[in-house]
Amino acid sequence: MLDDLDRRILGALQKNNRLSFAELADLVGSSAASCMRRVNKLRADGVITADISLVDPKALGKSLTVVVTVELDRERLDLVDEFKRAMRAAKEVTQCYMVTGDADFVLIVAVEDVEAFDIFVKTKLYTNPNVRKFKSMIALDRVKFEPRALL
Repeated sequence: MLDDLDRRILGALQKNNRLSFAELADLVGSSAASCMRRVNKLRADGVITADISLVDPKALGKSLTVVVTVELDRERLDLVDEFKRAMRAAKEVTQCYMVTGDADFVLIVAVEDVEAFDIFVKTKLYTNPNVRKFKSMIALDRVKFEPRALL
């Protein structure tokens, strides 16, 4: 179970994971040694799953973000796993969630433009015989993207 210090450490690292342990300790009100032990434990326990840099898709020419809901035709385990593998392999898909409700999956797709999205649809969705239907919604504005909202 996470205590208040763990949560403060995680919050600080989610804002900037390049902090030294001394800088982290100053921010969270602890010692550098304690922060180092706790961060290592959070990594070992799988609480911290990766140390990454968040990149603005627009800076890479990916100016179009599309939210896509996908409904599968059959929900056999092997077909669901096949769809998951295909989405993991699709470079355009930045996030993929298996969900409950009317859709089976929700995808976040980042591409250069509408033409690139059309190619994604034709090569990844229309060609999959288990995709019954899908709906797409073009994002007009990213209002919030805040990983630390988890804390």
